[in-house]
Amino acid sequence: MTIYKEILGEQFEKLHPMLQKRYTLPEGKPFKATGIMKKISGGPKWLSPFFLLATRWKFLFPEQGENIPFRIVNTTGTGSNGEQQVHWERTFQFPKNKRYFNALMSLDSDKNIVKDYLGEPSLFYSELVFFVSEKGHMRIESRKQRFVMGQLEIPLPKVFQGNVQVTEYYIEERDVFSIHVFITNPLIGALFEYEGEFQADDF
Repeated sequence: MTIYKEILGEQFEKLHPMLQKRYTLPEGKPFKATGIMKKISGGPKWLSPFFLLATRWKFLFPEQGENIPFRIVNTTGTGSNGEQQVHWERTFQFPKNKRYFNALMSLDSDKNIVKDYLGEPSLFYSELVFFVSEKGHMRIESRKQRFVMGQLEIPLPKVFQGNVQVTEYYIEERDVFSIHVFITNPLIGALFEYEGEFQADDF
């Protein structure tokens, strides 16, 4: 059973059937898709040096734009501690650079959250909660977050956190998945956002 089906429980059956198929993720069969991000935007310009530094960890990036080619690969595997993990590789092909926004997710069934380690190696940790909207959309929101320095994880006060909201749904008329990721901070406002569509390679 995938970590997403486990955390959603009965809610999983309320997802659009194509989202159920997309998030089942059987081991040994990655989900692969390509598409276009209609827009990618960031926060204030003074954050650009930090975003540029974050590219070393395949985390955030300073580039912005419209109609950016996009590729996503989700792969299920087993971690060294025996827990099921899902690797997220998100690739954005800008005119001059290829950028990534990668993560490794696993389940904490006791807390009923998904543990999301962002970057390679991990630079940032966020607890994620998953739920299904009345329209059958996948909704994801962040909770507690930590800054990761090797084996050391430093809890972040709320004023320093990036509050994540994700909505993913399926558009039957065009046979595409639609995704909107929006990250904000209580002090700065908008930090990072992308919105677009993608189509599975082998559905």
